[in-house]
Amino acid sequence: MAVFALPPGVDFPKELVTGLLERMQSQPPEAIARVQLYLNSGRMLRRVREEFQRSGARYLPRLRLVSDLGQDPLAGLPLAVSSLRRKLELAQLVEQLTRAIPAFEAGSSHFALAESLSALMAEMQSEGVHPDVLEDLEIAESHAEHWRRSLDFIRIVARYFDDDAALDSEARQRQIVEAIAQGWETHPPKDPVIVAGSTGSRGATAAFMCAVATLENGTIILPGFDREMTDAAWKSLYSGVFPIEDHPQFRFRALLDKMDLAIGDVGEWRDIDPHDRARNRLISLALRPAPVTDQWRSEGRELGDLREACQGLTLIEARDPREEALALALVLREAAETGTRAALITPDRLLARRVTSALDRWGIIPDDSAGQPLQQTAPGRLLRHVASFRGQALTIADLLVLLKHPLCATGAGATARGQHLRLTRDLELELRRNGPAFPAPDALRIWAEKKAQDRTVWVDWLSGVLDGFAAPEKAPLSANVDTHLALTSLIAAGPEGCVETSELWREEGGREALRLMQELQREAAHGGEISPSAYADLINRHLQSGIVRSGMASHPLIAIWGTLEARAQGAELLICGGLNEGSWPEAPAPDPWLSRQMRLAAGLLLPERQIGLSAHDFQQALGSKRVVLSRARRDAEAETIPSRWLNRILNLVQGLPDQHGPDAIDAMRKRGVRWLEMVKAFEAPRTQLSPATRPSPKPPVPQRPKNLSVTAVQTLIRDPYAIYAKRVLRLFPLDPMRPAPDPLLRGQILHEIVERFTRTRAVEETADAARDRLMAITDAVLETEVPWPSTRRIWRARIARIAQTFSEDEVQRWQSGTPAVIEEKVTIPLENDDFTITAKPDRIDLLSDGTVRIYDYKSGALPSEAEIIAFNKQMLLEAAMVERGAFEGLGARTVREMTYVRLGGRGETREVKGKSKDRTETPDEAWARLRELVARYQRPSQGFTARRAMQKTPDRSDYDLLSRFGEWDVTDKPEPEELG
Repeated sequence: MAVFALPPGVDFPKELVTGLLERMQSQPPEAIARVQLYLNSGRMLRRVREEFQRSGARYLPRLRLVSDLGQDPLAGLPLAVSSLRRKLELAQLVEQLTRAIPAFEAGSSHFALAESLSALMAEMQSEGVHPDVLEDLEIAESHAEHWRRSLDFIRIVARYFDDDAALDSEARQRQIVEAIAQGWETHPPKDPVIVAGSTGSRGATAAFMCAVATLENGTIILPGFDREMTDAAWKSLYSGVFPIEDHPQFRFRALLDKMDLAIGDVGEWRDIDPHDRARNRLISLALRPAPVTDQWRSEGRELGDLREACQGLTLIEARDPREEALALALVLREAAETGTRAALITPDRLLARRVTSALDRWGIIPDDSAGQPLQQTAPGRLLRHVASFRGQALTIADLLVLLKHPLCATGAGATARGQHLRLTRDLELELRRNGPAFPAPDALRIWAEKKAQDRTVWVDWLSGVLDGFAAPEKAPLSANVDTHLALTSLIAAGPEGCVETSELWREEGGREALRLMQELQREAAHGGEISPSAYADLINRHLQSGIVRSGMASHPLIAIWGTLEARAQGAELLICGGLNEGSWPEAPAPDPWLSRQMRLAAGLLLPERQIGLSAHDFQQALGSKRVVLSRARRDAEAETIPSRWLNRILNLVQGLPDQHGPDAIDAMRKRGVRWLEMVKAFEAPRTQLSPATRPSPKPPVPQRPKNLSVTAVQTLIRDPYAIYAKRVLRLFPLDPMRPAPDPLLRGQILHEIVERFTRTRAVEETADAARDRLMAITDAVLETEVPWPSTRRIWRARIARIAQTFSEDEVQRWQSGTPAVIEEKVTIPLENDDFTITAKPDRIDLLSDGTVRIYDYKSGALPSEAEIIAFNKQMLLEAAMVERGAFEGLGARTVREMTYVRLGGRGETREVKGKSKDRTETPDEAWARLRELVARYQRPSQGFTARRAMQKTPDRSDYDLLSRFGEWDVTDKPEPEELG
């Protein structure tokens, strides 16, 4: 057997090609054209082809990918069914079983379970494990019921292992490999066959490599083979109950065992030294399996001066991910300026995007091998939005997400797109000011009729879009896909446009989205019936498989790679980014189907396999000439934990003071601090801005308000700046884009209910009849005014809780007086002042003795007497207005009582006395003080101070952002400002 290897850190593609040319040197030029060279990845294949081209004009070997074996259409086997079709079939089977066993993986979607089950089935096919093997597994007592249920689920895939079953891609790959191996036993190929760059981590690939290794002219070339490992370390990989699959060299040990080879049987492909043998020895020792870490003490002394081994290492320990990304971007920028080939290797796609964004400010576009996820492109986002909104009423925010999407209304040219954006802006202002919370075609048509005629066509198109989001509870998947595509096309086309001229299916993202949607359309017949929410989940998961690679020219020296591509490295500077637990290595995904013990017994791979592969890629990367190791000490949620591999390296080096280990780590950190200091300098503001002062604007007297409502008096007392912003600047807060059933709406609804109840009262009505009428009115108002079903039920229950008490109190109130004023708005002037006061009392009853009683309904807590005297002047001022004859139907009357009625809690009532422990105030005194207050704010010298006397520190004003509250504190002295 011819099994060779290259050490970590060498340029594997370059040395592979050089070694092959050396071996073929004595043969005729055409001999190399007969060589079949199988490689592990597309990037490796491209690098190998580039190295052959650099070596001069010559024939090339037949370059292939190991993964392409299963796609050979001439293999005598039917083509494999698509993985999407298999997932759709499994999803239906999973749905049927979850009905029978609802407790299993409760909360998981059918498609999530189908995807994990599909992955398990692919692994079993690749490893050659039949479901019958699982029947003989011994299930441990702990959680035994869960694993028994999981086996019930797994049995549903047994049908796909039958001889007459349609082949999956992994099953076809395995069968082709087995057929090739069987054919080679009798008719071995005459030409050389080489497999290079693979670790044999997948069962079918390992079987193919074993078959190649048995050939007389077969060759295996392993990447990153660690020859610094001792025999004890190799043996320890199988020393326990479970093999140590998270070790970087475990896959080589498992592969060589399948070939019946010893470690010493692996030859050198080329007699070449790595970039830094001392560093390779250090990394090898640091990553030794846990059972033999005692070798650190004995072999650590033989590492020599660690400052030399760590000379090419830089350690960046950033404060947070943003600082880490900026530091790495600066490293790559310097590499671009100095002509150094550099690559960032990280599995953290968020970090990669942050670095790409930072590089963009200097016009550097890295060659990102992973591309951009389709979900994050404009077509992917639009498809996901449309799918997620179907079957539900669109909120204002949902509608604006669609209307402001960059692909919306692009089918009729730039002019039509500009018109669309203008109308979208106008509609947003209308909806945020006047609603409704869930825009409907009827409301839009009313808005269209208000002003410009150009709204009509646009609103007709938008009404059609809204109608398209209605969906049945369940429908065939094919119908869902057709409706989804039709609705998305309508949105992209816009009014008077067409999808063919829109931007929807253009560029790389659009073409990839169209390909995936057409694939779903082809396979939809296997999906059965599906609900809108399940369809949205399916679309989200299906689009995850799409990757979009930019067509823009990237920088020739700067790249971003995944961890697998560390094997194909050809960079002078490598950056290992995101070295935190959970990122690199990524935590193994939880397996809902088989425990570790069950996997081991069945002959499947342990969850730690992926960690071992990442560890091998990490070891490969650290063998490069110059390496930057980076991590963020904290993420968005908490302190992070350094990667186990980084921890091992630092612990080993730190524990060897005789070899200058602490000095070596200090030097690594100092080299990293240089970049962090550059980030601070880069982000330091060029000019220092002073914080804002507490505003107290003094507008000209003619511009000051000449009218105030009794409810706004409290605002003038507590936050005069809010009166200035609203009445002088005419700035009004918009309602949120996602309207919610907040306390303000609840108060409006309760007042509407009570107003209708009062206006429709019947003579001699009993308390029970009044209660029934109250609940009937409540149901009618809630149905028309509250669009949230759950809120309707909650608010109805609250009213029902006080309905009896409220009705009994109302019957007593009707016996003592007659409602004379109900929600009537009046305005009267302040005596001797060019100023008016407005009030709209909830209710005023005329009593039998000619006096009146004022009622104010409160949905929240009732104000205390101290609050009424200090700032909550509404009732006292309304009483003063009644006594001054403000209400034409009443005339000037004496106010006998002022009563608060709470429309919540226990429905209690409370009389307003205007008396607290240390103060009293009558309506006339409140009116006089109001005159003094208004007169003060009519003086040119009086400013409208922001947050002058808020009741509580956490209280928020609608105008805190305008006043730049936060840059100043409530203890700061206001600074009045003259306004011209």
